[in-house]
Amino acid sequence: MNKVLFLFVLILVSCARNTYVPPAAGPVAQRAIPRVEQMPNHPKPYSFRDWKQTALDFDHYVFDFSQKGEFLPLIWWDGMGRNFPDTTFGIYTALADIRMGAAVNNGENHEALGALGAVLGASLVGIDKSRQDGHNYVKMLRNYFNRDNGWNVIMDFTNKGAHIGGGYGNDFWYEVHNNVLFWCVADLYPDVKDFRMIQRTIAEQFYRSDSIMGNSYSYSYFDFKNMQPGKNHIPTQEDVAGGYAFILYSAWVKFGDEKYLRAAKNAMNVLYNQKENRFYEAMMPIAAYVGARMNEEAGTNYDILRFLNWTFDGDAVGREGWGVLTGNWGGYDIGGLAGSTVHNGGYGFLMNTFDLMMPMSALVRYDQRYARSVGKWALNASNAARFCYPYEMPDSLQAIPQHKAITKNVIAYEGIIKESVYPQFKGITPFAQGDGPLWEKGMPQQTMFSVYGSGHVGLFGGTIQKTDVPEILQIDCRATDFYRKGKAFPTYLFFNPYSESKSVQTNLGATKVDVYDTVSRTVVQKGVSGNFRFSIPANQARVLVLIPAGKKMKVENGALKAGGVTVDYRYEG
Repeated sequence: MNKVLFLFVLILVSCARNTYVPPAAGPVAQRAIPRVEQMPNHPKPYSFRDWKQTALDFDHYVFDFSQKGEFLPLIWWDGMGRNFPDTTFGIYTALADIRMGAAVNNGENHEALGALGAVLGASLVGIDKSRQDGHNYVKMLRNYFNRDNGWNVIMDFTNKGAHIGGGYGNDFWYEVHNNVLFWCVADLYPDVKDFRMIQRTIAEQFYRSDSIMGNSYSYSYFDFKNMQPGKNHIPTQEDVAGGYAFILYSAWVKFGDEKYLRAAKNAMNVLYNQKENRFYEAMMPIAAYVGARMNEEAGTNYDILRFLNWTFDGDAVGREGWGVLTGNWGGYDIGGLAGSTVHNGGYGFLMNTFDLMMPMSALVRYDQRYARSVGKWALNASNAARFCYPYEMPDSLQAIPQHKAITKNVIAYEGIIKESVYPQFKGITPFAQGDGPLWEKGMPQQTMFSVYGSGHVGLFGGTIQKTDVPEILQIDCRATDFYRKGKAFPTYLFFNPYSESKSVQTNLGATKVDVYDTVSRTVVQKGVSGNFRFSIPANQARVLVLIPAGKKMKVENGALKAGGVTVDYRYEG
């Protein structure tokens, strides 16, 4: 048998055994997010903050009822039994917030935004909040499901008649984002009592309201009791369609009802067809993530760069200038922070930056063309976010350094601003501050420190680790990929900001794996475990998937699978 015939027979035999994998089209060309390209490869001054440890320490501090001292503890019990006949918990929105506490309004004034973020963040770093010190904090989140008032969705307060903002009910993103966060928590704790019922009810409420809004999400709020959208003094918030798409798509995955998928597509189409950037608060990047998933799982064809540019560019209308910051303020690279690009020269918020990690890290699993941009953004954002912490900044660049001891270095200022809104600090840049003293007359200075924003730290802590090479991070792309369709192998993003190739070490664990890189579309090495060293080309990224060793690989509908599990959605794309 000649060599050509022998090779042909070998290929046929391999195909019959499902072991032959057609060669990929070559490395995946990266698509740049232009705003990220304005950020440095080496942000300064650089230091790695251990975000996982910060999240663990935050939880230990804030969920400790025995803390003594002025403004402590930061948590209390609410026994009013709103929506469910249970005692729940409240945590302060800001330190020393006089609108809150056990003695104010029967202890009912506490925000879901803080509680949900804290429970989700702690869970992502390995704390089981359903059985912590004898308490089920996850179950207690049911009380934010406002069924007593007929809204039947998660609202920002347990009681829509509560003092602060009425719960809010008049500001679209509060309802939508809190429902997104609840669905994320519920994916981690699917068996908690009543969660399935609550999720089904929320899905129905979102399905009905999407049907009513139809081809326009141009509203300031939605009344879920009377099923009526409305407008008020708050700008219309078209980007909540991204949050709708996340909940409805997740409902399709969870419950299998095709109507949820149809509604998710409608929400995405409405946002995709906007003629201008309508980014308002937190939902636009979620649309990018959902779009990446739907393209691979539901047959859509969204150019998610549109959503990503609307997230980053800072040219939003309605809420003018909302986006992601770039630049150097007084020697500090603040690129990567999410917030206003125009308010007093720019104002980056800690909570928004933490929350941006959820969709950004997860979308890389479905579209590795953005691996480099996401990796570069994460490097900048994780460095700039630490500037919000009082022990990370010189006393001269923060509002109340004399009070920082109470933060225990886990509660941060609300954000970093180019020029302070407080006249006594005019001309100091950059400046760490909070908006607490502006919310209500008589607020103590300590409300500069944001408890609710700091509680979302687990979204960084559960995704970002350092490596043995400074400035090269390991980012978990699976941690916040909620409601996955089927199994997924561990997947990590690495970005090399250096102008030369770098060798990086990561620990693969005790079980042998085959390491596949979705960017180069190659198997890096087979049958390895423990400490593993690999190279990353200059100014490039790798997305490594850890496949149990020996799994047979096969291409189906353009995707590469190993043992029936998708490891590369765009193998032939």
